[in-house]
Amino acid sequence: MRNLMSPLDFTTEELDRLFDLANDIEHNPGKYAHACEGKILATCFYEPSTRTRLSFESAMTRLGGRVIGFSDAASSSAAKGESVSDTIRVISCYADICAMRHPKEGAPMVAGEKSLIPVINAGDGGHQHPTQTLTDLLTIRSMKGRLNGFTIGLCGDLKFGRTVHSLINALVRYQDIKFIFISPEELKVPDYITDMLREKNIAYEEVIRLEDVMPKLDLLYMTRVQKERFFNEEDYIRLKDFYILNMDKLALAKEDMLVLHPLPRVNEISVEVDDDPRAAYFKQAQYGVFVRMALILTLLELA
Repeated sequence: MRNLMSPLDFTTEELDRLFDLANDIEHNPGKYAHACEGKILATCFYEPSTRTRLSFESAMTRLGGRVIGFSDAASSSAAKGESVSDTIRVISCYADICAMRHPKEGAPMVAGEKSLIPVINAGDGGHQHPTQTLTDLLTIRSMKGRLNGFTIGLCGDLKFGRTVHSLINALVRYQDIKFIFISPEELKVPDYITDMLREKNIAYEEVIRLEDVMPKLDLLYMTRVQKERFFNEEDYIRLKDFYILNMDKLALAKEDMLVLHPLPRVNEISVEVDDDPRAAYFKQAQYGVFVRMALILTLLELA
């Protein structure tokens, strides 16, 4: 039995197989419509989520399986003080696989150690968001045709953004990637990440102005400034509109640059950008369903 706690739990060869399966699902959905018949996915979400939870539910439903679970800790026995370890032991009696989101870093890993069924980390605090990273990698590979040889700009909240941290850690395993970190001083990428890049001799630069680096980018990964990660309202208000991608800024970019965003968007990408062919974030959300379908099949050993 295998869990997914981090994107690094899979080798790059295993990821290639997973992405090949996701692409096959995309082009031949009928082939997989009954693959999970009789199987149950439990979604244990201790923290609010729209996209990730519904994406998992959509994935399991499209595979012919069923879904049970809760979308808020208040509606689970956690409200009565039940531990994650006890919850997963009970869930193991009811379901065949579990997707868990938790505000505490490491909680899904604790669950995975006690579980009798595969556990997927669907986001733990500011730590990891592996299925979002798999979605990002699948989107890049499907739309660019490769996972090497490009310059990626990561813009916005690089300090608290778990999607950013996960993606950087996953991309360093591929050849010839250059990172450009675009953020205000207060939201800079953590030192442990820049230390790791220096150690691996991977090129990166840190800038404040998006306009200065736009022409260099093959990919731009926008993120929102997350209100829920701030300790005070003042800092959030001061920084929330620091970056807004609009058509004027996009005019500086390469014709084939892709704009990615893990969503939800607040106002960091102007809606006028949505119709530009370089805007890939809604397509990215669709790839999220395909990659989760492939992941469920892989962890249940049905593919």
